[in-house]
Amino acid sequence: MNKNFRLEIFNKASLCRNFEEEVILNVNNKNIKTPVYVSAGQEFIASSISSICKKKKIKPLIFGQHRCHSTYLAFGGNITELIDELLGKETGCTKGKGGSASINSKAINMYGHDGFMGSNACIGVGACFSSKKPTIIFIGDAAAEEDYVLGALGWAAHKKLPILFIVEDNDLSILTKKNIRRNWNMRDVARSFKLEGHDIKDNPTEIEKYSKLFFKKPMLLNINTTRIYWHAGGGKDKDKTFDRFKNEKKILGAEAIKIDEYNKVYIKKLWKSQLEK
Repeated sequence: MNKNFRLEIFNKASLCRNFEEEVILNVNNKNIKTPVYVSAGQEFIASSISSICKKKKIKPLIFGQHRCHSTYLAFGGNITELIDELLGKETGCTKGKGGSASINSKAINMYGHDGFMGSNACIGVGACFSSKKPTIIFIGDAAAEEDYVLGALGWAAHKKLPILFIVEDNDLSILTKKNIRRNWNMRDVARSFKLEGHDIKDNPTEIEKYSKLFFKKPMLLNINTTRIYWHAGGGKDKDKTFDRFKNEKKILGAEAIKIDEYNKVYIKKLWKSQLEK
C-alpha cells in the first residue's frame, strides 16, 4: 500500500476517532441523553473498506448495525446530521428517532438497523439478491451467532451474490468473551457454506490484500479489532487496549499528526455549532 493511500485511510479514521471522542465528551456531560455505541478502536475497518470502494468507483449498499458511526462517516455521511441525530433533533439523519444504532442515509446507500441483533444480515442479503448491487453487511462477533445470520450466509453463497460480510470482531458481547460463548470461528463457518472466508487484523494493508475479490464473489472477512469504550456509554474498557489509530499515527509520522490536529479542531467546531443551535 502506498503512503498516500494509507494517509487517505488515516484521514477518514482520524475524522471518525475525533468524532467519537466528542460523542464521549457529550455523553459524560449529559448533552446526549440516549444510549450510544461508539466505534472508537474499530474505525480503520470502515475507513479502509470505504477508501477501497472509492478507488474501485463502487458505491455499495451498506447495512450497518450498532457501533456504526464510523461506517456512516467513512462512507461520506453528513457529519452535522449525525451530530443532530445523537442530540435527538429532527434535523438528524433519521429525524432524531433512530439514534446511535439505527443510522440511515439515502445519500450514501446506508440503511438503518431495526435493533434486532444480526437482522441486517438477512435484510442485506435480500436487498443484494433483488438488486444484484454490490453490498456490504457489517455485524459484530455476537450478532454472527444469530441463526438467521447463518441462513443468510448460506443463501448468499448459493446465489453467488456480490456481497461482502464484515465481522467487526472485538471479542466481546457486552462483556462476555468469545471463548465463553462458542468454540468455533466465523472464517470456518463461512468456508463451510462455500464462501470465501478469512480471519484477519484491522490493519489497512491486510484488508487491502483481499480487496481484489470484493464483490467478485460472496466473501466474509472476520476482522479482529479492539473496542476502546464500553459496549454502550462513555466509560473505558481498560487502559491498555491496543489502539490501531495510535499505532498508524506513529507509523505515518508528521503528516498524520497534522491531519489529526486539523480534524480535531474541525470536529470540535461542528459539535459546538450544533449544540448552540
